[in-house]
Amino acid sequence: MPRTTTLECPGCPPLRALTFDALGLVKVIEARSKQGGVPKVVERWGEPDSSKCVIAASMIDRKFDPLLAVGRKNGTIEVLNPLNGDLQFSISNVSETDQKPENDALVGLHLFAGKELESASRSCTLLTCTMKGNASMRSFEYKTSSADSASVGSSRTWNICASGNILCSKVDASENYALFGGKGVEMNVWDLNECTKTWTAKPPPKNSLGIFTPTWFTSATFLSKDDHRKFVAGTNSHQVRLYDISAQRRPVISFDFLETAIKSVAEDIDGYTIYVGNGSGDLAAFDMRTGKLLGSFLGKCAGSIRSIARHPELPVLASCGLDSYLRFWDVNTRQLLSAVFLKQHLVNVIIDSNFADEELSNSRIDPPIDESQIVSENQGEDEEETLPVKRKKSSREKRKSKKESELKNCGDEESKEEEEGSKRVKSKKSSKRLRRESVEDS
Repeated sequence: MPRTTTLECPGCPPLRALTFDALGLVKVIEARSKQGGVPKVVERWGEPDSSKCVIAASMIDRKFDPLLAVGRKNGTIEVLNPLNGDLQFSISNVSETDQKPENDALVGLHLFAGKELESASRSCTLLTCTMKGNASMRSFEYKTSSADSASVGSSRTWNICASGNILCSKVDASENYALFGGKGVEMNVWDLNECTKTWTAKPPPKNSLGIFTPTWFTSATFLSKDDHRKFVAGTNSHQVRLYDISAQRRPVISFDFLETAIKSVAEDIDGYTIYVGNGSGDLAAFDMRTGKLLGSFLGKCAGSIRSIARHPELPVLASCGLDSYLRFWDVNTRQLLSAVFLKQHLVNVIIDSNFADEELSNSRIDPPIDESQIVSENQGEDEEETLPVKRKKSSREKRKSKKESELKNCGDEESKEEEEGSKRVKSKKSSKRLRRESVEDS
């Protein structure tokens, strides 16, 4: 039998996360304070179908009227309500590419946080990208009353690459620029307002042995929300590269992370920390200012890590992968907070930052103050002040009373001894008299 150890998980703070798996299911996981911080599956949306495998997902994370876009393997894109899973509308991405979904699968999906038009009708904008490099940005208007109905507004399409396969894409926080890269495609930056390419990376030179590393990017993310000029990309040759558009076309910093392909990268809110997950289940944090390893997260994952999400407010990191586990980590200590087994291979995770625990919200609201109660309390305090207070004995008085009690006890003992002695003398005298009387009688 192999030696096994049990890992005690302290539990995670109140939060809500959505996971997407290979059978097309969307599962809602919540952790509440009354449950001891143990995350549990509270909802499951959809039916298991391998043809509806989730490829990409994007969410407008806002407090009022949030939206969730889910891209599936069969080429359909569904826009849902992330609070209850209701379908707002669905579209097909096959007509835009004129190819079968198997030959030109959906790779990237981003839902823009557009402005609402009216209370009865709303609009949203979707950016999609396929493996062959066909990108499109379309606007839709839909009504909240009827599902499966959406009118297409403005639409723009363009081609990202002439050859190769796109494997990763990312839109910056300002939603003005986008990253694209893949197998045989160098990282390039596009201006989404003009739909033009603004920058293209240059491959690194050959190493000392004259070996050239082929271009194969698997994941990418922007380093900071405020600056679109710096981004980090992971490669299939287990390299992590930092690019700076304003400095040069080649990587500014490049280093290796173990020996398996990088599958997912995510940025931290501090603007310089990056979380990297690879194909063998290793998760680590790096400081991209120096390329130094800050530390690895404790606990080995059994499968490839496919998605990493950082909570925007709490020091919590979520990761999921092919081992069917959703794990929550502490960012500061890099220890495992909790893990949930979800049965299917997981491909993506999104954290809902606007989730609020009911107990915490109730405790934060102060109870109404009753003025009559305050007056009665003040009167009670005045009465307590007027009552006579017993004076406590000082230490000297305590010592005196103790000595007096001891002396009294000693005097009582001596008097008892004198009485006993006198009784003994009287008994002796009486016994002598009796003897004398007996002798005289004889």
